[in-house]
Amino acid sequence: MIATIQYNSKKYQINLKQPIDISIPLRGARDNVNAWYVGKPKITPVSKGDWIGEVKKGASVNFNRIRFNPHAHGTHTECVGHITEEFHSINKNLKQFFFLAELITVAPEKLDDDFVISKKQLHFALGNKKRDAVIIRTLPNTKEKLSKHYSNTNPPYLLEEAAIYLRNIGVKHLLIDLPSVDREKDEGRLLAHNAFWNTKGKVRFDATITEFIFVRNKTKDGTYFLNIQIAPFENDASPSKPILYETSM
Repeated sequence: MIATIQYNSKKYQINLKQPIDISIPLRGARDNVNAWYVGKPKITPVSKGDWIGEVKKGASVNFNRIRFNPHAHGTHTECVGHITEEFHSINKNLKQFFFLAELITVAPEKLDDDFVISKKQLHFALGNKKRDAVIIRTLPNTKEKLSKHYSNTNPPYLLEEAAIYLRNIGVKHLLIDLPSVDREKDEGRLLAHNAFWNTKGKVRFDATITEFIFVRNKTKDGTYFLNIQIAPFENDASPSKPILYETSM
C-alpha cells in the first residue's frame, strides 16, 4: 500500500507495507538488554492457589504479570517529566505520532576517558536538513546492542553542545541506540536531557527522547517517515515501538 503524504508543503510517498521496526523487544530473560543497575524484567503467569494462568498448565487463557522498568529494559520514549519535580506524562505530552526524520550514523569520539557525540559530528551528518526527528545510530553497530548489560560500562553519550544544536535547529524528537543521551555517572547534571528540553528557558513539553533503539546495518542513512508508537502510560516514559518508512518524492 503506497500512501501519499503532504508534509510542510512537500508531497512524499511511503510504502505502508514495508515498515522498519527499530525497537528492541522486551523479554522476560536474563539476556534482555539492561541498564541502570536493576535486575532482569520478569514475565510470569499469575497464580492463585492451584490455578496458574498458563494454558499449557490447564488454564483457559494465558494471564501474565509483567515487571519491568521502561528506562532500563528496552526501547522507551520519555518526556521532560523524566527530569522535573512536577509530574508530566508522556501520554499527555506526545500528541502527534508521525514525523519527518533523518537517520544518521555516528562514530563517537574519544574525550578523556569517555566516548562522546559532538555538535560538529551532528552538523556534518545533517548538513542543512531541517527535520522534526533525528535518529542516531552509533558505531560499532552490532547485535550485541540487543542483549548488552550496560550498567557500569560508561557508554557513549551526547555532549551538551550537541543537544543544544539539535534543539536550535528545531529537532523535536531525538532517538538514539544508547541507554541514555547523558553520561552514565554525571552527578545528576543530565546536561543533554536538560539542554534538549530547554529546562532553563521555555520548556519543550512536546519534545521527546527515545533511547535503546536498534537500527540494523541494512537500513541506510537518509530521510524517513517516523511513527512513534507508545503504550498509554501516565508516566514520564513508556515502552515504545518506533517504526520507519522509506520515502520518495
